[in-house]
Amino acid sequence: MAARPPSRTDGDKDPQKPRSSRATALVMTAVACVIVTMTVFGGEDGPPADAAPPAPARATGPALPAPAATPATTAPATTRTGPAARPSAHGLARSKPLRLRIPKIAVNAPFTDLDIDASGQLEPPPADDINLVGWYADGPSPGEPGTSVIAGHVDTATSPAVFVRLGELEKGDRFQVDRADGRRATFVVDSAETFSKKDFPNERVYGDTAQPQVRLITCAGDYDRKVRDYTENLVVFAHLA
Repeated sequence: MAARPPSRTDGDKDPQKPRSSRATALVMTAVACVIVTMTVFGGEDGPPADAAPPAPARATGPALPAPAATPATTAPATTRTGPAARPSAHGLARSKPLRLRIPKIAVNAPFTDLDIDASGQLEPPPADDINLVGWYADGPSPGEPGTSVIAGHVDTATSPAVFVRLGELEKGDRFQVDRADGRRATFVVDSAETFSKKDFPNERVYGDTAQPQVRLITCAGDYDRKVRDYTENLVVFAHLA
């Protein structure tokens, strides 16, 4: 079962109202693939049944070991404009992300919106699109003050996917997000860490922040064929440059 990132308040959805403090209490506690779980995927993702699971590509950064990336996803393109853009002394105005660029790991991928479904889990993106990332559209946009959540698949049933090399990112690496307002937000990696799904630090990953931060999230660890799920999550923590 996936943890639920904090949403904007109803007041935040009204362009005329100032953004109130986002709640940091997270509704769900057990994390499957953060944005994808066995129930969400329905067994569509992960290594093919007749093949060995992909070996995690591991990278060691200056701060913490960073195991390989794994599935995450995006949903059908239900685009939202969100609140009107507001200037901020601590970051950029709100603007929809269009493309994620991570040169070090050859990522150049478009965005789609992710939403929370009736069960409280983040909806997955199409499993057949291996070069697609999603952002939690009810949370801060990348570059806006707060914690923006970006997720992507590490693989599908047939091939590696957009975040297959996410574990190679190290402290100090940079990546960019192209935004609808024409600006390109640059982020600096603080750390890349893996967490057991059974002991996922919801508050640390999803908790609200005063500064513009991003979490790149995917699955990691061993692939459990019995439940068609991975045992860990990989989270890349980053801040606006």
